[in-house]
Amino acid sequence: MTTEEKSCRAGAGFLGQPTGLGTLTALGLWERFSFYGMQVVLLYYLFFPVAQGGLGLSTAAATSVVGAYGGLVYLATVLGGWVADRLLGSERTLFYSAITIMAGHACLAVIPGLPGVLVGLCLLVIGSGGQVGNVTSLVGSLYDARDRRRDRGFMVFYMGLNIGALGGPILTGLTRSELGFHYAFGLAAIGMAIGLSIYAAGRKKVPPRGQHVPDPLPRAEARRACVLAGVIAVLLAVVVAAGFLTADNLAVTVTIVLAVLIVYYFAVMLRSRKVSPDERRRVYGLIPVFLLNCVFWSLYQQQFTVVQVYAAQRVDLDILGWSMPPEFFNSAVPVFVILCTPVLVTVLAKLGPREPSSTVKFLIGTILIGLAFLLFLPMTATSGPVNPPLALTGILLVFTIAELFVSPIQLSLSTQLAPQAFRTQMVALWFLSTAAGSSAAGALAGLYTPRTEAIYFMITGATALAAALLFAAVIPWVKRRTRIVASVPSAAAAG
Repeated sequence: MTTEEKSCRAGAGFLGQPTGLGTLTALGLWERFSFYGMQVVLLYYLFFPVAQGGLGLSTAAATSVVGAYGGLVYLATVLGGWVADRLLGSERTLFYSAITIMAGHACLAVIPGLPGVLVGLCLLVIGSGGQVGNVTSLVGSLYDARDRRRDRGFMVFYMGLNIGALGGPILTGLTRSELGFHYAFGLAAIGMAIGLSIYAAGRKKVPPRGQHVPDPLPRAEARRACVLAGVIAVLLAVVVAAGFLTADNLAVTVTIVLAVLIVYYFAVMLRSRKVSPDERRRVYGLIPVFLLNCVFWSLYQQQFTVVQVYAAQRVDLDILGWSMPPEFFNSAVPVFVILCTPVLVTVLAKLGPREPSSTVKFLIGTILIGLAFLLFLPMTATSGPVNPPLALTGILLVFTIAELFVSPIQLSLSTQLAPQAFRTQMVALWFLSTAAGSSAAGALAGLYTPRTEAIYFMITGATALAAALLFAAVIPWVKRRTRIVASVPSAAAAG
């Protein structure tokens, strides 16, 4: 360890933590501020009528774009990890990604219409893919293996992310309602600029390890990778120009592509000679858990599509004469994460050896997300924007508790049970499952309308419960295959 790296890790800087933690937390906070603030405003920008400043797309097309965007961000996270490992290192990848994110928000703010959406979202997908995984990796690099501050440091970091996710929708929602959509996108860009400025001023506080490229790509292979990226970009442009890829089918297309990638990854692992028979047995045992994870995220991520459409069209937003922006509901989950995580961790810790296994936690989370959709049913007898805001807030509380049972477990399982030769790829697979769920949420949201919402909520909730029932039936088989041990509870984070 170099003297500079020891200096970065030592000392009592931000809250008694290494000095670099404050810098990385600030960047993560403002990135989540801009990400969540922009995402819900984007949905309304796409389907609100032109008279209200929107683009007037159909609700199905708008939710398709937002769902595909969410899926592509998670896919890009895998690619961002590859760039850090093979080309630039975590620190430079993070810095350039933050610049790209700011540019994406700026394009949404200043370029009108669909061209601005296309350019802005492409930049945001690339930038977010390089930001999310690498900022977490750099936080981990602040501590050595025996540093007792590590867990507290990550708690501070995750709290920062949730504060950003809380503030973003509120402030961008207020800005959109008072000044218009492009000012709201501009506020997201300003937020990212603040985070980037703080990070640029404190880059020296990040350990030099972040500059290291763990597995450098040979120059010839790097050129081939650039050529391949260029070819893919040209093919995508041709497909879009020819009209084969549209806003309406974007989420379905992304979901299919991700499904193919997932099947390919599993096939490679199961056929590899580097995987022992015992490891192969565990991979087979993970498949039902993986499928349930896809089902869960396809429902949970509808908080950014169906739930936000519902908030705008079916909730009485008038509060003592003031019209509350529907974007405010997107801040409910971060609030509940902050409030509920300590409670859930305490309850599970008190259960001791009776704490549910990882598979049972997945089961509980899926049941809860199904029940959350069924909770909409009592309000389907009404019409128009008449339902109480507290009812929707209560449903989002159920969403949050469901996620707390699933989100901390998935990456733990991926690292615990992955074949030795495929540890990184297994983590990538779980990101791809979340990506597939996010894009599927956009595709499914196209089936929702206020007129048919009773059928939609009933089928969606019942499907989740049916998936949970099937999974419950195979839990003994999964446990025998994977030999899952009791998991250690951990805090969930926005993002």
